[in-house]
Amino acid sequence: MTCKMGATTLLLGKNLSSSVTMSIDRFIIAVYICADDFLKLRQNSFPPLRKRGFQPKLSDAEAMTMEIVGEFLGFGSDKAIYEYFKNHWLAWFPRLGCRTTFTRQCANLSFIKEEFYKYLSNKYIKNDLLLFDGFPIPTCNPKRVRSKNPLYGEASFGYCAAKDKKYFGFKGNLLINQDGLIVNFEMTPANGDEQEALLDLAIPGTTVIADKGLLGNPLKEKLKEMNVEIQTPLRKNMKETRSKHFVYKIMNIRRKIETVIGQLTERFNIQRIRAKDTWHLLSKVRRKLCAHVFAFTLAGNTKFEKIIS
Repeated sequence: MTCKMGATTLLLGKNLSSSVTMSIDRFIIAVYICADDFLKLRQNSFPPLRKRGFQPKLSDAEAMTMEIVGEFLGFGSDKAIYEYFKNHWLAWFPRLGCRTTFTRQCANLSFIKEEFYKYLSNKYIKNDLLLFDGFPIPTCNPKRVRSKNPLYGEASFGYCAAKDKKYFGFKGNLLINQDGLIVNFEMTPANGDEQEALLDLAIPGTTVIADKGLLGNPLKEKLKEMNVEIQTPLRKNMKETRSKHFVYKIMNIRRKIETVIGQLTERFNIQRIRAKDTWHLLSKVRRKLCAHVFAFTLAGNTKFEKIIS
């Protein structure tokens, strides 16, 4: 794919307003420019992706573009993304080979996709108030789990309080800013400790709003050592010393992370991923995060429906 639209700043120099709309072809170009510029910028800092064999004919920037655009359009699987671009955009991606090669190339770009969404987040993060929460990423019906399951031993059984049911898989631990921009993410087994996840994701010098599950002085002290303040609602049997206005405000702000988790679940199908191993699962999770962050940088908020006309 070739593009002569100039530098990335032509489209991504600043957050665009939520009223911005563009055609699908301009959206594809915007993703490609940003991905290609990022890969060129970081090419010397990445370890070699391929130690032997032939280089894929499809460039890594083109593969990332197909993944991000495909996820934004709702094609959650490698097969669906591949077939969409083969049937509709082959003239723009003439070096697209077989689906197996495309799937392998996407998986090899896993850690680069993580660096990509963090790069975009760091570029557009505007404040030091962050929100944290976890959500389930089921991989199999708990009744069908067997020792031969390829994820057995890495995934685990967990409980989803929102749906009041057990599941088998992982937990997504999400950190966003108050506008809805994904800042950091970590995937742990379903029975993983959210407190440990927050300690891994927390950014010094920030305030984090979380739920009641993260109450406790030990966690508060550990975060304080990291120069991180945490605010959570209290349980009914606990005495509230903060003003009602302050508590109402932090609870109102916290709703934004529920919106983002809802988008990852409903628009990007993060809870319906099919993968045979953790490597491919994590690669698909990361491209969904890339698609969400990139859409945010275009819209300037979480109203993604207005991006493509």
